[in-house]
Formats: sequence, structure tokens, C-alpha cells
Amino acid sequence: MRGSMDGFMKLLAYCFLMSIIANCTGLDTMFPGQSVSDGEILVSSAQSFELGFFSPGSSSRRYLGIWFKKISFGTVVWVANRETPLLDRSGVFHFTRQGTLVLVNATKGVAWSSNVTRTGKNPVAQLLDSGNFAVKDAKDNNSNPDNFLWQSFDYPGDTNLEGMKIGRNFVTGLDWSISSWRSTDDPARGEFTFGIDPRGYPQMMLKKGSTVQFRAGCWNGIRFTGALRMKPNPVYKYEFVLTEKEVYYSIELFNKSVVSRLVIHVSGIVERLTWIDQTHSWARYFATGEDQCDNFATCGAYAKCNINNFPLCACMDGFVPKSPRDWSFRDYSEGCVRITPLSCRKGEGFVKYMDVKLPDTSNSWFNTSIMSLKECEDMCLKNCSCVAYANTDIRAGGSGCLLWFSDLIDMRDLSESGQHIYIRMSASYIDHVKRKKQLRKVKQIGIIVCSTLFLVGLIVVLLIFLRKRKLQKQDGMKSILQFEVNNRSTKEDLELPTIELSVIMKATENFSVENKLGEGGFGPVYKGMLQDGQEIAVKRLSMSSGQGVEEFKNEVLLIAKLQHRNLVKLLGCCIQSGERMLIYEYMPNKSLDYFIFDPTRNKLLDWQKRLNIVDGIARGLLYLHQDSRLRIIHRDLKASNVLLDNDLNPKISDFGMARIVGGDQTEANTNRVVGTYGYMAPEYAVDGLFSVKSDIFSFGVLVLEIASCRRNRGFYSQNHHHNLLGHAWRLWLEERPLELLGDISAEAAVISEIIRCIHIGLLCVQQRPEDRPNMSTVVLMLGGESTLPQPKQPGFFTERNVPEPESSSSYYKSTSTNDITVTMLDPR
Repeated sequence: MRGSMDGFMKLLAYCFLMSIIANCTGLDTMFPGQSVSDGEILVSSAQSFELGFFSPGSSSRRYLGIWFKKISFGTVVWVANRETPLLDRSGVFHFTRQGTLVLVNATKGVAWSSNVTRTGKNPVAQLLDSGNFAVKDAKDNNSNPDNFLWQSFDYPGDTNLEGMKIGRNFVTGLDWSISSWRSTDDPARGEFTFGIDPRGYPQMMLKKGSTVQFRAGCWNGIRFTGALRMKPNPVYKYEFVLTEKEVYYSIELFNKSVVSRLVIHVSGIVERLTWIDQTHSWARYFATGEDQCDNFATCGAYAKCNINNFPLCACMDGFVPKSPRDWSFRDYSEGCVRITPLSCRKGEGFVKYMDVKLPDTSNSWFNTSIMSLKECEDMCLKNCSCVAYANTDIRAGGSGCLLWFSDLIDMRDLSESGQHIYIRMSASYIDHVKRKKQLRKVKQIGIIVCSTLFLVGLIVVLLIFLRKRKLQKQDGMKSILQFEVNNRSTKEDLELPTIELSVIMKATENFSVENKLGEGGFGPVYKGMLQDGQEIAVKRLSMSSGQGVEEFKNEVLLIAKLQHRNLVKLLGCCIQSGERMLIYEYMPNKSLDYFIFDPTRNKLLDWQKRLNIVDGIARGLLYLHQDSRLRIIHRDLKASNVLLDNDLNPKISDFGMARIVGGDQTEANTNRVVGTYGYMAPEYAVDGLFSVKSDIFSFGVLVLEIASCRRNRGFYSQNHHHNLLGHAWRLWLEERPLELLGDISAEAAVISEIIRCIHIGLLCVQQRPEDRPNMSTVVLMLGGESTLPQPKQPGFFTERNVPEPESSSSYYKSTSTNDITVTMLDPR
């Protein structure tokens, strides 16, 4: 009797426990027989997502959905009963013992069901940290979606998350397209869908009903051909799969702490968004409909759209408008036609059109196997209906074959990331092209011959002139350079050891070419080694130097009195037999511009190293402006004047242009403006006013160059004509600061520091000097110890991109073609 009572009590306790589990909120799993009522929720294990009932916008209707919990609370990513809302809060979400999910209303009518076609032995329903709500076997610990009995990821709404597919399953018939809500208050399927059209060679499309609005194009191994902003980035990578069973596109995040989603809005705009913790907002990476050329078939057949041209549309070479009258009224819908129609005759061939968005592939044939371009051409030429061909994969020189059999529509110029297409033309047009090439070749040969003769004559005259000028300048320099080491006043001013010329010549092996490190504005720089084994760098004042004795003396007098870990150390000087030389500690890693402006070497500087370099430069400037016994304004701070030691610690160099100001003096005026285009502050370049704030402007430019690995002067963008400062300012206003990084990868852990660094750079380059922070404030900002104000418009915001000749006054020779130090004499 007692045994029966114990068994009954255990059964009663078990039933009571299961009752508690079934009705409590905050769990991530449902077991057969359990339910979730309105007001209760499921929460994923890492607290990333919630599942429960909600009312969208101002609507009172109830829906079962999934939304973010930790971030952007209330942003819904999936709705179960989007077409059949509940009218009150009496809805209940059941998980049946057969493993089916069922949503019932107040009358017990079924509002939505998962309609599971296969069941497991021990099914459970679980809300995963990916945002996927999946039914799986309880014994299956594998999170592979292919093993799930049912999953919400197979029935997307208006949002695509990491791990979700966009595409089609040819076996099950599942369509993984995302579709817009009908309105912000109604999640029912709206007018717009975004997914993969499987006709011909599959391509990504945005449709309004059955009408194509935007075509991202087909996959070329790297990106969809029409997705301009689809580039390698530090946040996620792309995947495209095409087999006999399925076709889909998805993304994979490099860092699982980053949250990204693709969403289609009620208006039909599709955009990729990434959550930024620092701003508590979503940052846009790319979106559809960014310009008029994004509209499907804007220019009609055999025409290209170019957003930078007016008019937007232009016929391909060898084509003319089909309706010239309509074309003149900017109606391009009829497109273009060949000047000479095809007739499938011998002699027809193909003309190569470069850097375009490939045309619509809905009526195309493809083969993704390893086919050469020549094999693809032969296949197209044998078929009279084939009008064009291209590779399906542009990686590793190209492979695969794509053939078109109808008019070519929806093409646009893509100068940066376009693809090549070969269009079939008539025999007469091919002959015409060949004759033009031959005539062009003859002209080129004639131009080369004439140019060569002219250049030879010009070089001879120039050499004679330079030789004469050099002799004159040498005579002048000899008369100028007459202060010797035994001059008492000079000794007192220098406060620096002097080194014998014989010692320098021995250390540099008589200034051998093998020891030459580069050429700067001061003159050549040589590597040397003293008798005690210390490596040195020797700057030798050239007779033809743009800098003279005053700059030499200025650098000696200044830097000899400065000692800081972020300033280059001057070891001594040599003033003997007409020679003027400065001897520095040797910096094995050359200058900063040697790294950041080289696409290969800049990868050696990860973001932590870059931030350390920015901090070191800031501390060096703080010492010059405030902490040294002299207040010094550098006046020529730039990437080529920042040297890097063995540990990549930055050291500011080249004090030839620097000036000492009084302890209470905040600015000064000069009739001789010196500095480097792209780094000079507006008030200094225009009015000759220099101050610590003009150095801070140069520092801000340098920060943005370090972040972007691109030069301020000479910066080019196809979207505007601003310099790097203007480009950074536009991205900041559009809340897309991370796009300044280009293809530089960054760990999510330092993204906030990167954004803060860009923010500080923009604060330093503001137009008005009084708006810029001082260096002590900058150092605190870099340490994250202060709240940053919003920046104002930078100086030189409207500057155009004008290339300049190569020059530098750096310790080592700059690789820049735009980095030129200038001197301007005010006529006053």
C-alpha cells in the first residue's frame, strides 16, 4: 500500500512540475503538449530573441512573432500568422504531441499551423539564438538546419538574418524570398518581394507584384553583377549556392557578436543593416534604389545607364536609338538597335564591352563548369540566335559560359566592379572596327616617334640648363655656408654634439648608393653605422635643396632641445668643408606613408597598431604644444614626416618648418606660408595665420588617412568631387562612418574605437580654429575619457581632386604623387 502511495505522489509531483514548465515564461523550448498564451514569451538561451504575441504599430490585432530582445527591442523579424490576425488577446500557441505548431483563436479555430510533413520520435520546438524557431528531435544536438523537422527560416517575412537563405528549393518548392509588410500596422504580405528568379541564369530581383523594379543581377563568383556596394568587408562574407536541388544566397558573420539583417520595407526599399552598439542604431551598408540607374531597364535594349552622365542613357557602340524622336525627349524605353542587323553570315564576330552590369539573364543559357572564354565564343557563334556571351565566374581569369538569346536590357556602366561582355555584331561592323584599330595604331606610332624626338631634344636642352644652374647655385651656397664649428656663437646656439665629416663618411661608406635611403626636400638621406655599432640616418643638405641654411639651423636649434619618446632623436650635426648634415637615430620601419598608402603593406598594421600610432602622434604633438619648455608649432605634420621604430611606435620628424611661439601666444602671422597641400589648415593656407590649431587640423587629416589608407589630396570617388575630408563628412552625416575603412578588416571589439577615432579626426578638421579641440583634449578623447561633441563641417569641404607632382621633405622618400611641400610668399 505504501509503495502505491509513493508512486502516486511521484506522479503527482511530475505532473505539477510539467504544469509549471508549460505555463512559465522566459524558457526557450516547448515540449509536446505545452502551450504559450498571450502575455507569455519564449526567450532564446543567450537572450537574443523573444517569441510571443504582439500588436504592430497602432493596430490592436494580435500576431505571433519573433523580435530582438537585447537590441532594438520591438523590431520584429518573423510573423507566423501574418495573413490571419487574432482579434483579441485570447490566442494560444500549442505544440501538439505529433510535433505540429498550432495557433488557435478564442473560438478554438486554427489561425495558423506549421503543417509538419515529417515528425521525429521525440520532437521539441526551440527558439534559437540565430532567431530561428525550429522543431527538431530532442536527441539531436546538431544545429544544422538541414536536420530540422520544421523551421521559421524556411518561411521568411520581411527580414533575412544570418543563416537564412534567399532563393528556391527545387525539390520541396520552398520559396525563401522576403516580402514587405502591407503597412506598418499590417504584417500581411505586401506588394514587394526580394528574392532569386530562377529563370535562365538565376539572378536577384526586387519585384512589385510581377513587375521587376530592381535587378541585382546574376552571381559572378564574387558578387551579384549589379550590386555596387557588395564588396568584401570586415563584418560578413557572402555565399551563393547553385545546384540541381536548390539555389540560394546567404551571409556569414565573422564575429557572432555583430548583428546584421536584410530587410524589405513597406516602400519597397531593400537594405542591409548592421547594429552599432555605440550609437544604439542600425547602420546601412547598402540599399536598392540608390540612384536612377537602379530602376529596371531604364535605358531599354542595347543601351547603358551611367549616373554620372547627362543624359543618363547612351547606346552601345554600333547601335543607334530605335526611336530618335523619343530619345530626344528623354524617353529611352524603346532602347537601341544595331546599325547593321545580324544575318548569321560568315564574318560576324563579337565586340568586347568592358566594365558593365551584365544584362537581364531571364532568357539565357549557362554552364558553370570549367569552360574557357574561347569555347564559350565558339558555342555562341554556332547558334544564330545567340547575341552575346560572357563568363559566369570572373575569378582566376574567368570560367563558365553564359549565353544570351534575346535583346540585352538593364545594363549600366560600372567603372570599379563591372564585368566584360562580348556582343555579336555584323560582318561589316567588325571590318569597320578592324580598320579603325589599324588607323589608330598608325597614328600612335607616329605620335610616339614625334614625341620621342621632341623629348630627346628637350632633355638635352634641360641638362645643359640644369648643369649651368647647378654651378651657379654651388657658387652661391659656398658664399652662404660660412658659419663653422669653431664659431663661438654657433656652438652656444646648437647645444648639440658635432661629428667629424670623416666619421660620417666612414659610417656611410663615403655616401655609397647602397646606403642611400631616399631623397627628401632637405636632400639625400643615408644609412650609416658608427664605430660603436649604433645605426644612424644622415640627412645631407643638397646644393639643389629647396630648403636652405635657415631651415637647417632651425631644425638643429629646435630638436636639440626636445626630448620625447614620440619625437625623433637628433644625435648630432656636421658643419665642415661646406657640408651641412643632421645625424638622427635610425628608424628601420621607414615612414608612416610607406605603410598606410600601400595596399599590401597596410595590411601589416591591424587596427590596434593604427590606434597606437594615432595615440603616439597625439602625445608627441601635446608635448610640442604644451609640455616642452618651448611652445612649438610644427607646421608640416603629414604621414611622410612620421617615422616608425622597431615596434612601430611613431616619432614626429622634420622640424625645418617649425616655429617657436610665446608661452601665452595662441597664434602668429607669417608672410611665408610653408607646408603641404592637403594638410594645411584653411586659415593658414589663405591668411598665413598659424597656431597650435593649424597643427591640430593636420593631425585630423592624418587620422582620417590612417583610418582609410587613402590620401586626402588626390582622393577620388565616383559619387562626388570632394577630397577625403568631404568624403568622411558625407559618410558621417549619412551614419555610415565604417565605410571610410574601405576593404580594411576590423574586429568587432575595436569597431567602437574606430568610430571614435574617425569622430575625433572630424572634430580636428573643422573649418573654424576655435571649434577644434586642443591636443590635451584630443589625448583624453582618444583614451575614451570624455563625451564627444558633434563635429561641424570640415575645412576645404569643396576642394576638388587635383594631382600634384611627387615630392617630399621626409626623413625617407615618400611614395606619394600628391605629397608636396610648398612655400608661398605673400606679396604684401
